[in-house]
Amino acid sequence: MPYGFFYFDPLYVILVLPAVILALWAQWNVNHTFQKYSRVPTHPGMTGKEAARLVLDRNGLHHVQIELVNGKLSDHFDPRNNVIRLSDEVYHGGNAAAIGVAAHEAGHAVQYDEGYVPMKIRSAIIPATNIGSNLSLPLILLGIVFGVPALAYAGVIAFSLSTLFQLITLPVEFNASRRAMTAIRECGRFGEEEAGAARKVLSAAAMTYLAALAVSLANLLRLVVIASGSRRRD
Repeated sequence: MPYGFFYFDPLYVILVLPAVILALWAQWNVNHTFQKYSRVPTHPGMTGKEAARLVLDRNGLHHVQIELVNGKLSDHFDPRNNVIRLSDEVYHGGNAAAIGVAAHEAGHAVQYDEGYVPMKIRSAIIPATNIGSNLSLPLILLGIVFGVPALAYAGVIAFSLSTLFQLITLPVEFNASRRAMTAIRECGRFGEEEAGAARKVLSAAAMTYLAALAVSLANLLRLVVIASGSRRRD
């Protein structure tokens, strides 16, 4: 019930808050794990930039560039410009954590070049996902205020595109990590300690994507309950 500007939403507490807590823990864990294994040096002295270049060249992607980008763990592959952008601690890092992250981003470039289906689907639904995210809450609120359940359910459907995006992200990210680990093992330049440390960093990163999906699913279920309530009030 409302108290001034505050509104207690039991659905948020029951459904969404646990998922948000999981997401916060996952984000803390990936940062902690990265810092932990950034203390494991690579014996060849290879940096993240060099590891990404190694994976790219082994797959014939000599045209893909590698650039330095600001931010902490802001690493990503830009398919529009065929550029891998690595944060400073990954780009220059000569450690197992940097190697894992850089090889993972190179894995995305290989996916794009090969036309990996989940990645193509994810890229294709981005515009619809952005529109749906912006329209979902206004549609639900309009449906509730004017007593039009169809509008509320349209808002739920619009939001579900975000959940679909998070779901499709899982195979894209897991596959990129598998490609990264395969490249790290097959290149013959890293020992078991380095490969194991890189795998743990990528496993911690994978938890952030699972947590993001959990948050999206929890929010979707909450909105379904709210929309159903508007129909009962009609």
